[in-house]
Amino acid sequence: MTKPNFIFIMTDTQATNMVGSYCGQNLRTPNIDRLAKEGVKFERGYTTNPLCTPARAGIFTGIYSHSTGSWTNNLSLSDNVKTMGERFRDLGYRTPYVGKWHLEGHDYFGTGEVGRGWESEYWYDGKNYLDNLTEEEITFWRKGGDTLEKLKSRDVKEDFTWGHRISDRGIDFLKNHDGSDPFLLVLSYDEPHHPYTCPPEFVEPFKDFEYDIGPAGNDDLAGKPAHQREWAEAAPCKYDSAQQVGSKVRFPLYFGCNSYVDYEIGRVLAAAERYAPENTYIIYTSDHGEMMGAHQLWGKGSCSYEEITHIPYIIRPPKTEASGTVVNTPVSHIDLLPTMLDLAGADIPPILHGRSLQPLLGKDAEEPNWDVFLEFNRFEIEHDSFGGFKPLRAIVSGDYKLTINLLSTDELYDLKTDPSEMHNLIDSEEHADIRNAMHERLIDWMYEKRDPFRGPEWERRPWQPKRSLRWMGKFRPRPADGYAPVVRDYDTGLPTKGIKVEFESGSPVIE
Repeated sequence: MTKPNFIFIMTDTQATNMVGSYCGQNLRTPNIDRLAKEGVKFERGYTTNPLCTPARAGIFTGIYSHSTGSWTNNLSLSDNVKTMGERFRDLGYRTPYVGKWHLEGHDYFGTGEVGRGWESEYWYDGKNYLDNLTEEEITFWRKGGDTLEKLKSRDVKEDFTWGHRISDRGIDFLKNHDGSDPFLLVLSYDEPHHPYTCPPEFVEPFKDFEYDIGPAGNDDLAGKPAHQREWAEAAPCKYDSAQQVGSKVRFPLYFGCNSYVDYEIGRVLAAAERYAPENTYIIYTSDHGEMMGAHQLWGKGSCSYEEITHIPYIIRPPKTEASGTVVNTPVSHIDLLPTMLDLAGADIPPILHGRSLQPLLGKDAEEPNWDVFLEFNRFEIEHDSFGGFKPLRAIVSGDYKLTINLLSTDELYDLKTDPSEMHNLIDSEEHADIRNAMHERLIDWMYEKRDPFRGPEWERRPWQPKRSLRWMGKFRPRPADGYAPVVRDYDTGLPTKGIKVEFESGSPVIE
């Protein structure tokens, strides 16, 4: 059987509220919108963590960041965690990766050294891009293009941007691939993330554009976690070029850069139609979003609001039978690697935390009732902005989202009746049964996935009835990853037979 090819396209800081086909606003994203019409559009896709490094850890390892080493920005992957590149390389795939990586634990830009499992010929992280610029150009890219006027005065062209050079390399690979081996091509754009340096003609249409963030633009944060109010007070708006009046936001640089990365994606899609083999899947997503003034918050950080966790998620299969399919069941970034392995005819190792979405890629597929889980620990280790250690775990189940803020007030929202997440129902007696059942599933998940941050504090909440806490559990070996030898039992020294976790009365049963 011929193995399929994959073109994996990812942006940075582009949630569903920044894509026209998801949010319904005129954000000039025609290429992504067309991809949504031609493929399978997941309406309820979620990141695993609304922060760059840990989100990428979930995507490119298939394991939640709490178990990869990269549980916050600028912490590298553990040596014993295999990447998507390593797994597909070992399946006989070409594995070119072009663009932002942010998983080596060095800094925002990277080291220029190739990540594990990826080909060196096309590697082009931030360090590689900076090496192609003069010091003056670097300064302009990071700080000099902070207004439309400055972009015009500099006459910024496409070929100056990191995004354009990423597209060029991806197109070059597609054009020159001889078809002898299947491929996984990853294009990881920094745009529309700050610094928003792009050709001015993409910013110009948004000079007077007012983005409507809805009721969340007027949230007074009453009944919300204290750290959210502190965040709002400390950073009322972190961008000089953004203006907010109630629910209306003007931010031409961000909206322009958002439109620009859509243009670059369009270049790649055109090349794929011309050069890619017929058996090629195209996958598009983004690592997380931008709060954009909703709930008085800007940037991203320790919260699970839709603005930063609800991400675009599209898979276009090689055949057109699935065109226009819309899936409404919640799915996660953690499901991407298992799905791709399944499509490639490979085994899905037990260590991966997600599930294959292959059954949902056809017309009229039956949609299951799946839960999705999210996490956050801290922003990064180099500095103490965004409140330091503010861990949360969250579950999205059906119409509801429950967030446990370990050091603050918890949150429960009905996403059907309150999609803007204005009314915290955590103390609502009417919703107590729903809340408590979701809490049980969330705690089970933390123990099942061997979350190193787990413990009684997550279970002992002020609204939760008295319950027995899990203090000591049975030995649970690391699940098989397809590479490492079998884990030995601590007490016997003998190889374990495997791991099957079930929960009975709050205690894990190990097989």
